[in-house]
Amino acid sequence: MRVVLQKVKKAEVSVDGTLISAIDRGLLLLVGVEENDEREDLIYCANKIAKMRIFEDEDDKMNLSISDCNGRVLSVSQFTLMADTKKGNRPSFTRAARPDKALSYFEQFNTLLEERLHFPIKTGLFGAHMQVKLVNDGPVTIIVDSHNK
Repeated sequence: MRVVLQKVKKAEVSVDGTLISAIDRGLLLLVGVEENDEREDLIYCANKIAKMRIFEDEDDKMNLSISDCNGRVLSVSQFTLMADTKKGNRPSFTRAARPDKALSYFEQFNTLLEERLHFPIKTGLFGAHMQVKLVNDGPVTIIVDSHNK
């Protein structure tokens, strides 16, 4: 599993011009599920993200987690994170999980994260062609990869 997390001032997801989800201060998560992922990969990423200290404290140091600063989370499934670009100029997506597995794991990941954070997570619309808008704060963008611990 690979998750790109971005600290945001705000983020939103639309489909066909209709707003699906939006958050203010918090994290935008772009979530990619790999075909060989297992439940342990979901747990690793949920634990890491819930505890990650990337929000500023009163001394402007990155010491606070998403829970510490009362932020919110917007989680968006993105199979293109599994792109293999080693050969040629057209990415291969053979490492990406099939849609049925990806949806199940995406939902399980979000549930695990909600359990750790004790607040609901907003999501995009799985499988839809989404438009994602965000105001990256920092900018802070971090990759969490369960296969690169």
